[in-house]
Amino acid sequence: MADIKASDVAKLRSMTNAGMMDCKKALIEANGDLDAAVDIIRKKDANIAVKKADREANEGIVANHLQSGGKVGVLVKINCETDFVAKNESFQAFCAEVAQKLAEDPNADLEEFRTHQVAKIGENIQIAESSRLEVEGGGMVAAYIHPGAKVGVLVEVGAGKDSSSESEEFKQLVRDLTLQIAAANPAKVSRDEVDAAEIVKEKEIIAEQFKDKPAQAIEKITLGKMEKYFQTHCLLDQAFVKDGDSSIKDLLAKAGKSLEDEITVQRFVRYQIGG
Repeated sequence: MADIKASDVAKLRSMTNAGMMDCKKALIEANGDLDAAVDIIRKKDANIAVKKADREANEGIVANHLQSGGKVGVLVKINCETDFVAKNESFQAFCAEVAQKLAEDPNADLEEFRTHQVAKIGENIQIAESSRLEVEGGGMVAAYIHPGAKVGVLVEVGAGKDSSSESEEFKQLVRDLTLQIAAANPAKVSRDEVDAAEIVKEKEIIAEQFKDKPAQAIEKITLGKMEKYFQTHCLLDQAFVKDGDSSIKDLLAKAGKSLEDEITVQRFVRYQIGG
């Protein structure tokens, strides 16, 4: 029997998009002959996946799964070739099941499941991105999928008391946060998370734009421009989409005061098809 190298298995997989074990078996059967192994794979169930693997998958949907109690949530972005397939019930059911499998096991091997769906649907399908959030302590994970499933959000909101997350006020706050993230597309939770190098770069750009101004004026302009930058890029500094007079920071403070608790946004994920 030929010596099957890991590099040959990887090369065959890149050529065919078949699973690693399928590639290894095909190479063993072909006695190490790469071209013959391709033919073997094409004759098996993965043959449609082989034909579709080189096609671009730029359409698709965002799906989610929340485990009972809102302590664990998964958001997944799955691409296909056409919007027609993205609207297909079978494809949507597949996406929902992928999210569920990843919620149950973040290390789940979904390659065979994906390849089977490619053969069933007849288009290249790629699990592009996935994120899994799990609450530690009080709070909950919530999700929002915008109509059309082209934009999806997953957010983890912390609370000091378990009773807070059971209240309708807290649940409404979390729903509002998912809508905010979907609509306003923040990059970070707070300005503290913005990379220092990014801040330096923004300040340098501003200084260059207004280099003909006096130094004091540049300093004042920079403060104003940076404040606007944070209000655009940081969730807590953004104006609430339902009430432009309040920031998200204000919204959290108001809920915390009402619930007599400390409410915090821990993490969020936002996926967009084509973005």
